[in-house]
Amino acid sequence: MFDPKRNEISRRHFLAGSTALGAAVVLHPYSARAAANQAHLRLMETTDIHVNVYPYDYYADKPSDTVGLARTASIVEQIRSEAKNAMLFDNGDFLQGNPLGDYIAYERGMKDGDVHPVIAAMNVLDYEAGTLGNHEFNYGLPFMEKVIAGANFPYCCANLVKGKLAATPLEDEFFVPPYLVLDRKIELGDGSAKPIRIGVIGFVPPQIMTWDQENLKGKAETRGIVQAAKAWVPKLRAEGVDFVLALSHSGIAGNAPDDDAPENASLDLAMVDGIDVIFTGHQHLRFPGEKDFQDIAGADPKKGTLNGKPAVMAGFWGSDLGLVDLLLEHDGKAWKIADFSTELRPIYERVDKTVTATVKSDEPVLEAVKADHQATLDYVRTPVGETSAPLFSYFALVADDPSVQIVNQAQTWYMREILKATEFAELPLLSAAAPFKAGGRGGPDYYTDIAAGPVAIKNVADLYLYPNTVRAVKITGAEVKEWLEMSAGMFQEVAAGKSDQPLLADNFPSYNFDVIDGVTYMIDVTKPAKYTPEGALADEGSERIVDLRFDGAPIDPKQEFIVATNNYRASGGGNFPGISDDKIVYVAPDANRDVIVRYIHEQGTINPSADANWRFAPAKGTSAVFETGPKAKQYIASVKGVSIEPTGGEKDGFALYRISL
Repeated sequence: MFDPKRNEISRRHFLAGSTALGAAVVLHPYSARAAANQAHLRLMETTDIHVNVYPYDYYADKPSDTVGLARTASIVEQIRSEAKNAMLFDNGDFLQGNPLGDYIAYERGMKDGDVHPVIAAMNVLDYEAGTLGNHEFNYGLPFMEKVIAGANFPYCCANLVKGKLAATPLEDEFFVPPYLVLDRKIELGDGSAKPIRIGVIGFVPPQIMTWDQENLKGKAETRGIVQAAKAWVPKLRAEGVDFVLALSHSGIAGNAPDDDAPENASLDLAMVDGIDVIFTGHQHLRFPGEKDFQDIAGADPKKGTLNGKPAVMAGFWGSDLGLVDLLLEHDGKAWKIADFSTELRPIYERVDKTVTATVKSDEPVLEAVKADHQATLDYVRTPVGETSAPLFSYFALVADDPSVQIVNQAQTWYMREILKATEFAELPLLSAAAPFKAGGRGGPDYYTDIAAGPVAIKNVADLYLYPNTVRAVKITGAEVKEWLEMSAGMFQEVAAGKSDQPLLADNFPSYNFDVIDGVTYMIDVTKPAKYTPEGALADEGSERIVDLRFDGAPIDPKQEFIVATNNYRASGGGNFPGISDDKIVYVAPDANRDVIVRYIHEQGTINPSADANWRFAPAKGTSAVFETGPKAKQYIASVKGVSIEPTGGEKDGFALYRISL
């Protein structure tokens, strides 16, 4: 349990000093050269841990060199030793994201006084403070509150409101304080110590009210991040803090001026007077860095600044530790930031196709989670049935796919039984599902790959990563088409008659590439996308979805359909046109993953072969190139309705394949 008195004293590791690792330690230049009135303060960030404590992939049931807070912990100790003053913060999304999190939530449970394994690991590392991410709410508010109660550090969040919004932000009630004031002593260049007051304020994406409305509706509300910051930062400054650190579980994007509550608001947040440093997250990207955020005005991914202020985004799953080094100078009255630098420290490196861990795991962190790690392994290895054919997602973005097919089969099976006793029994039933593991930011090994034979819970979790629950929506044939038009934003526009053009859009997440079973259709990628990845109308006259049919005939735009999906999509997640909570006609008590487990158990042996209900529209003499995992080659022969071949090339560890349209 967090003790507020700890805020008033110097913390272990805060004055880390050069003695931490003896004479071999090389101090950062700010620490080594600080004058008598100067001090070096190192601020460290973890973000988007998603319960990845062990360097282990529970879905593949094997160790992983690219994940794990235990590995990040080793970097933390090294980095503390390089600075005379260091502080560690977490930027949210620590509670959900792998089978360890699901095991605790659904099997072991959390009683009052229990310490969640991810919190047990974080307690070892001596965090100063944290904020909440959007995935903290996936298991409900009572669960979250029990979890954070076990932390020996405080949480803050200024835009998550308990109950209803008050007349003004300053009158809101909160689940955790909107901000924190950390009183510390900081070592100066001459070895003396001087007090410093550090303000910390946290933010969560306002969209949690859509994404987790089942858990939050009637219990919580959110304000826009910038709106809350403009209200609370002046009050925080009035407490006499020397500088303000914003823990923004929100990404970096250039937002539309009329959007008062954007999901990715960290760039706008940096313009708020009184904020000095921004820790960002949520997007699972890296900042500073060479690849991400190159073309966003106000963001400098080389220097690591947002509108001139130091900022970091430390990857995901423990992949990196974010660092902001501040050279502080005291003028006799107050501290000022005289200089700064930003960087990321990764836990692994990738050279060509080889991934190598650059640090070992921290044993105390592993020990804190050891029992729950083993219990999770036992849990995910439990068999539930068999599959007669492999389940893989290597070609899920270019052809009908068995890993998506089985999800749609299970959702249809589940919802058909439910609808029999309702007024919707006679309406045609469709099902929508998307590939969750399809490379992208997760890397060339981030694909579903389940061999024919026994299917265990770990395999189902691999098919369906998120703890979503089943929903059914009632929409028209016209809305089915627009749903698919939005999904078709997965592809770049290609020119007819040209060869080897890039196919996949870099900024379109695979979890928004819904395949709808129960209809047949083609996607014409020689036409521009009708919608942007954010769901805005991009080209009103464009129609990528062609030859859309139901029951063999062209779909009737006025025909009503029931579509089985998940709570995220049905409630407006992904901003699909026409899909919102007012279309929901059934709210299921069951998680999509549980439905898949029950379906496999009921069937005994499943046949996940894709039925090729969608394909690309032909374009003579046209080909495109896409990236997939190197292991894809063993499954080419089983892909239906499309001509695919390897190019022999590779990019960032991905294999490059050619598709003929």
